Amino acid sequence: MAAREEARKYAAQNRRARFDYFIDDTLEAGIMLTGTEVKSLRTGKASINESYAGISKGELFLFNAHIPEYLQAGRWLQHEIRRPRKLLLHKRELAKLMMALKTKGATIIPMSVYFNDRGIAKVQLGLATGKKQVDKRQTEKERSWQRDKARLMRDKG
Repeated sequence: MAAREEARKYAAQNRRARFDYFIDDTLEAGIMLTGTEVKSLRTGKASINESYAGISKGELFLFNAHIPEYLQAGRWLQHEIRRPRKLLLHKRELAKLMMALKTKGATIIPMSVYFNDRGIAKVQLGLATGKKQVDKRQTEKERSWQRDKARLMRDKG
C-alpha cells in the first residue's frame, strides 16, 4: 500500500536517467508553473524524458519538459506545452551547479517531478556526466546478475 502511495505522488519520472548518466549529486528545486500546468501535472501525463536544465541569464530553467494541455480548462487559459520553466533554488545551490557545469562539464538532468507533502510541485535534479556504451553494457550486466541472484535465492530458500 505504501508503494502505491509513493507512486501516486510522482507526476513524471525520467527512468532512463540512471541508465544513460552517472548521477554525481541530486538536489530538489521548486518549479514555477501556471494553474493549468499544475492541474495537468496532477493527472500524471507529463514527460521529462527529453528535458534538461540549463542556465539562462543567471537563472536555472527547465527546457523541453512536456506538460500536456489541461482539457477541462477553456481554450484561452491553456499554457504552452514545452515552454521553458523557471526552477527555484537558493543562491548557494545555483552557484554550486554553475561551478560544476563549468569545471566538470556535467549536465543537469531532471530525475522526477513530484508533489511534496504540502502539495507543492518539486523537481529532483541530478548533476550528471554521460555514460559511454561500455558503461551502459556493464550496468545491464549488473542488473541482470542481481535479477538472476534473487531468482536463485528465492528458488533455494
